Amino acid sequence: MKTDWLEKVLAPLVGRDETLLLVVQVFLVVLGVVVANFLLRRVLARLEARTLQTSTPWDNALVSAARQPLTVVAWVLGLSFAARIVEAGTKATVFEIIDPIRIIGVIACIAWFLVRFIGNIQDAIVTQRLARGESIDRTTVDAIGKLLRISVLITAALVGLQSLGFSISGVLAFGGIGGIAVGFAAKDLLANFFGGLMVYLDRPFAVGDWIRSPDKDIEGTVEDIGWRLTRIRTFDKRPLYVPNGIFAQIAVENPSRMSNRRIKEIVGVRYDDVGKLTAITDDIKAMLRAHPEIDQQQTMIVNFDQFSASSLDILVYTFTRTTVWVAYHEIKQDVLLKIAEIVARHGAEIAFPTRTVHVASGQEPAPPPG
Repeated sequence: MKTDWLEKVLAPLVGRDETLLLVVQVFLVVLGVVVANFLLRRVLARLEARTLQTSTPWDNALVSAARQPLTVVAWVLGLSFAARIVEAGTKATVFEIIDPIRIIGVIACIAWFLVRFIGNIQDAIVTQRLARGESIDRTTVDAIGKLLRISVLITAALVGLQSLGFSISGVLAFGGIGGIAVGFAAKDLLANFFGGLMVYLDRPFAVGDWIRSPDKDIEGTVEDIGWRLTRIRTFDKRPLYVPNGIFAQIAVENPSRMSNRRIKEIVGVRYDDVGKLTAITDDIKAMLRAHPEIDQQQTMIVNFDQFSASSLDILVYTFTRTTVWVAYHEIKQDVLLKIAEIVARHGAEIAFPTRTVHVASGQEPAPPPG
């Protein structure tokens, strides 16, 4: 980066005082960076405001991602230029690190811009699809976004090493040997990483699904699927962080993907109403077949099931059309109340636990002890 031209311009104005000339050059460069940075911020802010008014998300995502990295690049280039001026005037060896710092700074800003751009596009796609009422698989979008960001960071690291004079092939060879030792030392971390990868590929659940495990005390709504942890919000609103490696060892139930919800109830009537059982079961079945929220394509059973200790049990087994938890309970309540009405309409009663004591004819009951 040549700095002689600035010295030639300022030399007639400042004179032969080398220290003053050096200070003035550095001051002017820093002032120029401050002014350029201010103007750049104003231009990018107005440009971003314009892009918010367009229908496409790409332009806003690009400008929004570029705002901060561009201003940092301006500072990196400006300060490195000022440092070059000081190096030319002082001949200090410490300034030999200017070029590597400038290269690393520019590469880091480019990677920063790309990571922000990918994140903005990811958010814009989700927001736009939801605004149009279209369905979107957040898990797939998150997985693709994370893979792209990891690829950008790894590429930036390799380009930075190559720019600094390191051999990428040597680094990769060392990484292959060191990876074996790291694999043994961080086997749990790797198990969680590959567990997260399997979740993304097999997709047993997605963000927003209600899941539970019969093997572990895990139940709630999935909020985030990371590479190491999955965050689940339990029904008492506590966050539950589950290592992804756990999902390779347990069974996971996903009630969010059920096709129907089941109503399975035992209705007990008195033994005195045994002659009314047939009519009661026929009316309950007719009520279920006429109910608009009961799925007629699924199994339906309404039959006398067994002789219990205090009741004659009728099995009611059917499925609702909805899978929504709250709506299901509303339907179930309506079905149970209608069953109670049917039982009462036939002059029968729903049984409750009773005990009958039979006393033999002609014998007095024994007096209580004491």
